[in-house]
This record gives sequence, structure tokens and C-alpha cells, in this order.
Amino acid sequence: MISSVRGEVLEIALDHAVVEAAGIGYRVNATPATLAGLSRGTEARLVISMIVREDSMTLYGFADATSRDLFGLLQTVSGVGPRLAMAVLAVLEPDALRTALTDGNVTALMRVPGIGKRGAERLVVELRDKVDAVVSGPAGVAAPGHSSGPVRDQVVEALLGLGFPAKQAEPAVDAVLADDPAVETAQALRSALVSLGRSR
Repeated sequence: MISSVRGEVLEIALDHAVVEAAGIGYRVNATPATLAGLSRGTEARLVISMIVREDSMTLYGFADATSRDLFGLLQTVSGVGPRLAMAVLAVLEPDALRTALTDGNVTALMRVPGIGKRGAERLVVELRDKVDAVVSGPAGVAAPGHSSGPVRDQVVEALLGLGFPAKQAEPAVDAVLADDPAVETAQALRSALVSLGRSR
């Protein structure tokens, strides 16, 4: 199993990066906050969670072991797979997630697209007593994002990749950009995800 990847960052997209290690380019799915800390052409090290299925092997990368461990912990809850776990970590930083779980803040968890009231309550019940063992302190502040093209196009493309229809994704992104035309790409995606979570 692959537990970390270190090498030159060849490509950064909204939902993944390609990191070359020992001559092999690894596509690593990651949250906006993790991707914002990367820079194309520089060396990076990502902590990896490798998900093996019958028809695929997928790498999920994180800036630190805490985020990776939270990713694994979230998937112990019935109905939460890798995609939904990544959506949770895209909306809630590790410390915010810990606070929401320990305080039973269902409203905060419902900001995540794909999590309704029942799902949020299940997360609280199953993880409230486990999350402190994973998250021991405040999460670090992410570095500014590195946008390589029009923010709107990148964010819409990422939302489509997450399964949102264009008729929902495009208005959500337009609303975010209308509020803050200078918003960074990673933050725009985070805000759009929150908006879509509210409007389900």
C-alpha cells in the first residue's frame, strides 16, 4: 500500500494533483485546501490513503496525517464513501469538523453536499467519541490558492466532477463570484459546495 508520495508537482487541478515520484506520475485526489498548498514545478510530499476497488486503485492525498486519519474515520460510518468523506473535508477543516462532531452541531455538518439531517446525526453519534483521538489541535491555515485559469471554469468543472448537474453548479459559482470577484479558486469551490449544501 502507498502511504506517502514525494516528488515534483507536475499538474494541479481543482480536485487532484499529479506528483512525479521515481519517474512515475501519480494522480492524487485532494481537497482544495491541500491543493492550495502545492505549487507546480516544486517538490511536495503528500500523505496518502489508497482505496482499492475491483476496477480501480485511487490515491487520496493530504497535507498531514490528521486529515488522512479523519478521511478514514469518516468512512467507518455507514453510507460514507471516499467521495463524501472528501466533500466533508473540503467544507470543514479538521478542527472545525472535530468541533462540529463533539458539540453535536448537526447544522454545520449539513453544510456538506450529500449530508442531510439524518446523516449528520449519524456522524455525530458514531464519531463524537472517536474524533478527539484523531484531531489533537487546531488545523493549520492553508496557503493561498494557485489558480492556473479562469476561476469560474475550474470551479464549475470540479463541481461537475463531483456529480452536480450544470444547472446547479453554474448558478452557485456565479453567486460566489458575484459576492467576491477576487476570490481564490480553492475558496470559491469551498463556498460553492456550502451553497449547494444549503439549497438541496
